[in-house]
Amino acid sequence: MWKILGADALYLEFADVWKKRIVEIAMEGGGGDRFAKLIDGSDIKYLMNGATEEHTFLVEVPEDISAEDLQFLADVILDVAHTADFPFVSLNGNHEKCQVIFDANREPEILGLDKAEGYSAGAVFAPILNGWGGAGKKNPFS
Repeated sequence: MWKILGADALYLEFADVWKKRIVEIAMEGGGGDRFAKLIDGSDIKYLMNGATEEHTFLVEVPEDISAEDLQFLADVILDVAHTADFPFVSLNGNHEKCQVIFDANREPEILGLDKAEGYSAGAVFAPILNGWGGAGKKNPFS
């Protein structure tokens, strides 16, 4: 049976259960309301690396988050990791390797409804393609 922060979970709900449990645990300590507000504005994704058998919780924070708020999030999560009576992820009672990654980088959307005005896949990659075989340069593909 899989457990995320001591709660039963199915594989597809790991991110949601982790977010819910980390907030519940933070609320028991100091600064829970601030933590809950910050983590609520973040998108949590779960990834499993089959090669290293490592579980990853990717916390995508808003771009406008302050350095102090990001440090606060990290401090609370580290505090939970060091003080909780259970691991972040366990299978049949056995501790699993786990990491938490914070990400505030947002790549501009190249394709899709929210792409940057005037950009298309060709326009974004044109400087690279021109650099390979632009005026006065040998085309590396011929």
